Amino acid sequence: MRHFLDIADIPAADLRAMLEDAAAMKRARNGLPKGALDPDPALPGRALAMIFEKSSTRTRISFDMAIRQLGGASLVLNAADMQLGRGESLADTAQVLSRLADAVMIRAHKHEDVLDFARHASVPVINGLTDRSHPCQIMADLLTLKEHFGALEGLQLAWVGDGNNVAASFIHAAARLGLALRLGCPPGYRPREADLNLARQHSAPVAVVDTAEAAVRGADVVIADTFVSMGDANAEQRLADLAPFQVTPDLMELAKPQAVFLHCLPAHRGEEVAAAVIDGPRSLVFDEAENRLHAQKAVLKYCFGGPEPLNPEPDSAR
Repeated sequence: MRHFLDIADIPAADLRAMLEDAAAMKRARNGLPKGALDPDPALPGRALAMIFEKSSTRTRISFDMAIRQLGGASLVLNAADMQLGRGESLADTAQVLSRLADAVMIRAHKHEDVLDFARHASVPVINGLTDRSHPCQIMADLLTLKEHFGALEGLQLAWVGDGNNVAASFIHAAARLGLALRLGCPPGYRPREADLNLARQHSAPVAVVDTAEAAVRGADVVIADTFVSMGDANAEQRLADLAPFQVTPDLMELAKPQAVFLHCLPAHRGEEVAAAVIDGPRSLVFDEAENRLHAQKAVLKYCFGGPEPLNPEPDSAR
């Protein structure tokens, strides 16, 4: 049994194998209706239970369609409608769902709750988003970049704004895959030191700088996220603090001529990104959103035992 809780937990060879598998499954579906089964559905009869403590569009739909295309079925559960909302323990819920479903995906407020759920579950558990990380989103982002550039090696990534949960998963990916990443964050919005320490332990080229310009200069990829996320307090203060980090056409001019823009969505035009950027020719945000489906399918297959890496790395590289 394999969980998918953080990119930092997954060997680099397995991450690469998942990306290759996602790309292959996407190619194999060319021309098929969205609701059709994959040509060779890998998870027939499997049931995926999905628990949502937070609202969702891309995570909900992509996982629902993913398990259907793989031959399985989904159960969509809002935490407030379950006994969890009345105080039933995570441990009891995990053990019950382990008897009734083959895997569980959780979109939760607290990262520790997902870890606790996984400790008590006897089926694979997938982190669909927590306050600390968003690994499924970054798998889709990496698939999008690999698709666009042909390879991830040699790319310079720039993150602009709050060093939040999505930024943390990019740091984890940099640590695992050796990606070059610069994060432009104002004081008080830097990534967690634990995440930066992980990158240092793996000698990953990750740096935090104080301005958006320093992060973006010479980058191949510019990445942003909302300045105010679900559950964030002090919205007005956050908007004021992060305003200098808006991705504008002028900021994009500091990146390489072929640089692209990513955003996990939902976006707020005029806050973290100008409409001219996110709706312009350098934006890959809708490719990125579509690729949530294909990346999610690879994550599900990984949790059930495949795909195996073509060139497993020695333990020292994991």
